[in-house]
Amino acid sequence: MRILVIGSGAREHALVQGLAQDPSTSKLFVAPGNTGMSDVATLKPLADVTDSQQCVALAREVEADLVVIGPEIPLVAGVADSLREAGFAVFGPNKAAAQIEGSKAFAKDIMKAAGVATAHAQTITPGASDEEIEAALDNFGPTFVVKDDGLAGGKGVVVTPNRVSAREHVDAVLAAGNPVLLETFLSGPEVSLFCLVDGETVVPLLPAQDHKRVGDGDTGPNTGGMGAYTPLPWLPENGVQRIVDEVCVPVAKEMVNRGTPYSGLLYAGLAWGEEGPSVVEFNCRFGDPETQAVLALLKTPLAQLLNAVATGTLAEQPPLEWEEGYALTVVLAAENYPASPATGHVITGADAPGVLHAGTARNEAGELVSAGGRVLNVVAKGKTLEQARQAAYETLAGIKLPGGHYRSDIALPAVQGLISCHES
Repeated sequence: MRILVIGSGAREHALVQGLAQDPSTSKLFVAPGNTGMSDVATLKPLADVTDSQQCVALAREVEADLVVIGPEIPLVAGVADSLREAGFAVFGPNKAAAQIEGSKAFAKDIMKAAGVATAHAQTITPGASDEEIEAALDNFGPTFVVKDDGLAGGKGVVVTPNRVSAREHVDAVLAAGNPVLLETFLSGPEVSLFCLVDGETVVPLLPAQDHKRVGDGDTGPNTGGMGAYTPLPWLPENGVQRIVDEVCVPVAKEMVNRGTPYSGLLYAGLAWGEEGPSVVEFNCRFGDPETQAVLALLKTPLAQLLNAVATGTLAEQPPLEWEEGYALTVVLAAENYPASPATGHVITGADAPGVLHAGTARNEAGELVSAGGRVLNVVAKGKTLEQARQAAYETLAGIKLPGGHYRSDIALPAVQGLISCHES
């Protein structure tokens, strides 16, 4: 099977590695990719991942049997639609279904129709008066959740007890021309669950937990994700099944009912409170950095699995197989991330096992340099979560990036037994 992967981050690096290990993969291409992927895939130039014509032309050029779209932006732009119209099997939802991430208001409407638990929300549209904005804020608090109703790379959400900070984010989003979603704060530990979805067929992967804030102890601004681990030792035994039954299956059925059946990876971000799981957000693709940890434990051949979703045969696949133990990923970020990441700094020690590239490039001297905010991911496995943590941080200690920083507490609360959730 000849496979084309569209994307360039650590998530795509993890996908590329998994696809390369599948014996059914005969040739693997990635566009635009990054320098870390060149040892397992052929890099192809792609100036704009949202340009459907470019993507279709590239798929034809490489004679792809399967196209895997990694990021959300081309999915929301409808690239999968154009590829399917051109006759290609595609892993990733069409434009209409991808609105479950592209519009938080759309996702709320789907959940309401499907009877899925989520936070109460109110929309503020551009052009709202000062009085209207203040009246909307009056309906929320003491913890304010302010979301950009669009794609923001995981950084469009502000959670704060400070009303002034909440108002500032409202104003910034409205000034950019996007609607704002105000939500009630959902308490309880967060869970990320990826599900392969083929119409009404829903197959869950391992549950994971992301660490969004930039600093130890969940301090500082939200980022695209600073690390993740899987599985979750504190999740109730029936936790995954509850999420599938109460959230993912009802949403998949509602999408079918609306004439926009979902095909691809549905990411459910949830808070597990006293009543069980409530949805914080949906994504229309593999989440980053949870993907890096989850795929590290997958034994089922990845290419065959994604192709089954793309060709509508997921229901015929045998149960997924997983390695025993735990996997963990830690993100090495550039200086000043997430505000104004410094680029061009030389990186050493990144040739160690388990290192996935995200924001990297080569300079004129051929040296590996930082080229983005989240620069590298270190992935490690262990029989215990503590062993996985230790292995990841040992690898990180050998990587040098001037001004680079990472969280030292990924999965630490779980290791220390400080996370618990109530099962209703």
